[in-house]
Amino acid sequence: MIRKAALLATLSAALLAPMVAVTPGSAAAKPAVTAQRQGYTVSISSITPEAPRNLTDEIKLTGTVRNDTGAASSGLQVRLRYSNQKFADRAAMAAYQSDQNTATLPVNVSTRNSYMDIPPLAAGGTAEWTITATPVQLGLREFGVYPIAVDIAQYSVPLAAQRTYLTYAPATPQKLPRNKLAIALPVIDQPHRSTDDGAFVDDKLSQALTGRGRLADLARIAQSAPTTVTWVFDPALLDDVSRMAKGYSVKTKDGEEKKPASAEADQWLKTMRSALAASPVVATPYADPDVAALAHQGLDTQTGRAIELGGQTARALLNQNAKTNINWPANGLLDPDALDLLSVSDVDTVLLNSTNLPPQQTVTTTPDAASTLDSVNGPVTALVADAELSRLFEPATSTSVLLSTQRFIAETAMIASEQAQPGQTAPRSLVIAPSRRWNPNPTLVTALIKTAGRLPWLQPATLESIKPGRTSVPRAGLTYTDQDRKEELTRKYLDPVRDTWSKAQLTSLITAQKTQSRFDAAVLRLTSSAWRNSTRMGRSVTNVVEKAVDDQLAKIKITGAGPGSSRGIAGSNGVVPISVKNELSVPIELFIEVKSVNPDLLTVNFPQPESLLIGGGQSGTVQVPMIAAPNTSGDATVTVQLKTADGQPYGKPQRLTIRTTGYTGIALVIVGAALTVMLAAVVTRLLRRRSQRKLARAAKNRESETV
Repeated sequence: MIRKAALLATLSAALLAPMVAVTPGSAAAKPAVTAQRQGYTVSISSITPEAPRNLTDEIKLTGTVRNDTGAASSGLQVRLRYSNQKFADRAAMAAYQSDQNTATLPVNVSTRNSYMDIPPLAAGGTAEWTITATPVQLGLREFGVYPIAVDIAQYSVPLAAQRTYLTYAPATPQKLPRNKLAIALPVIDQPHRSTDDGAFVDDKLSQALTGRGRLADLARIAQSAPTTVTWVFDPALLDDVSRMAKGYSVKTKDGEEKKPASAEADQWLKTMRSALAASPVVATPYADPDVAALAHQGLDTQTGRAIELGGQTARALLNQNAKTNINWPANGLLDPDALDLLSVSDVDTVLLNSTNLPPQQTVTTTPDAASTLDSVNGPVTALVADAELSRLFEPATSTSVLLSTQRFIAETAMIASEQAQPGQTAPRSLVIAPSRRWNPNPTLVTALIKTAGRLPWLQPATLESIKPGRTSVPRAGLTYTDQDRKEELTRKYLDPVRDTWSKAQLTSLITAQKTQSRFDAAVLRLTSSAWRNSTRMGRSVTNVVEKAVDDQLAKIKITGAGPGSSRGIAGSNGVVPISVKNELSVPIELFIEVKSVNPDLLTVNFPQPESLLIGGGQSGTVQVPMIAAPNTSGDATVTVQLKTADGQPYGKPQRLTIRTTGYTGIALVIVGAALTVMLAAVVTRLLRRRSQRKLARAAKNRESETV
């Protein structure tokens, strides 16, 4: 009678609780009602073995139950719920997991030996439980994934439950092929510097490298990961960490704060180098640029340079065998334009999201990960990441390692059982790729990787080893939606980046050695896909880089030019000297183009067949011939434009005023007449002096004769 009364009270409370909850003010007036609605929590701590293989294997489940009702409870019982009907496909598994209704739990309830009575449980109290069973007791007969759950019941009424999966893996008549499984783990961050010699824009990187920071967690995973795991690094991150290890500064509201050399950064690099010395490493293009946006906005050159610089940086700082022929675009999404841009930069493999390259027709089984795409530079291998398996490495909500592992085992076993169908005997390929800026749980990720290595239906493989095969499913082609396009970096954002890149290239082209621009890395950081969600910060960094480039350009300048500057030539033609000062520490090579703004007053003839070489810290001068128009005098204007050796304008043209002092035709006549009169006077004077000398000699001769 007491048990019946308690059962009636429990049912009444369950029915009345929703009614009380909707009564205005009830939560404040009766806090005990809120506690009652929280109910019970049951959790599973362990399942051994994780995948039983024989009918008589003892399956042991352990866990805890917690009373959150706010009152002491009795009559509790933990039970195993199960079904001997295996899941038909992965969709059915997903539906089962998402259903939290206790009414839809597996109908079979555990036998006398596979349930446990819980003694009276105080409010807030917990109790441990253990349940055992065998496959034969659960009615399992063949390979497959079966639904199980553990519920907490009060007088046989289920109150709460925890769902999971049980994979039964006996020997099969037809041996299961081993599917190749490639795991790609990203080590990608956002840029933290503007120019290479500038201060860090924030100090978030130091936080990520220490303690429970996400980059520190990735280093922990790397230390235990097998060499089949492929690691995808952003070389710009390695660059930033390397700079921190040598000492750095951080911008603050009050200026810059000097930071000592970071021992944590140095240790992180050393750990990664050591742990991944024998592992496959893929380098993203430097700073992980938004390749799709660059392709759509006409910034084609930057992608190729980012791939080149990314490979050089990753090989120098991390692993000398780092690959650049594999590309993982932002969000795993590409369109044909972006694919073509990558292909001409020697990318032959792309890692994509499953929505970007769906099967041509609806399929009920898991398609092979590898496919082939046509690009302007030939075929490109497309590897499609499995969405569900990838989510298990990066769960959206907190979940236990055990339940994630059981789900991973079940998912991969279901894929293996799909292959057991007639005509499907060849192994397929699977790829796992969590999101690029993920925050991993090292314990979970390490457990899943180890589990993959011991499952008989999986064969761990490197990403590069996955190639299209006979089991490849025809794909519908690259699917890139309008929403995908909207998420790219915009034209408004990229236009200043384009201008800064163009000016930055001039700082290199003007030098005699023609080395790569020292601003390449800085400008490429402005194209990072990280700025998709932080364009304001990206624009701020762009302004800093643009100013630095402008300051560098200003170190080569025309002296004595600009507003108010003037030179003069006497007569109808003359030579005007134009000097260029080189404040750089390296030699430069340039041409000087001089044009007349007033060609009817002044013409300039200065072809300059050879470039002008100017040493570091020195000046150079050219003599520019200029001719004034006949019968004119006054001011004329010329523009002086510096150009690189390949003819590109360097800086803005400078204006120079030329003052001419020519003679008119009348003035020439007057001068000519004056010269004639002067000449006549001179001749007359000479003749007169000659006559006077003759007369003097004659007089002298007469005097001598008289004597």
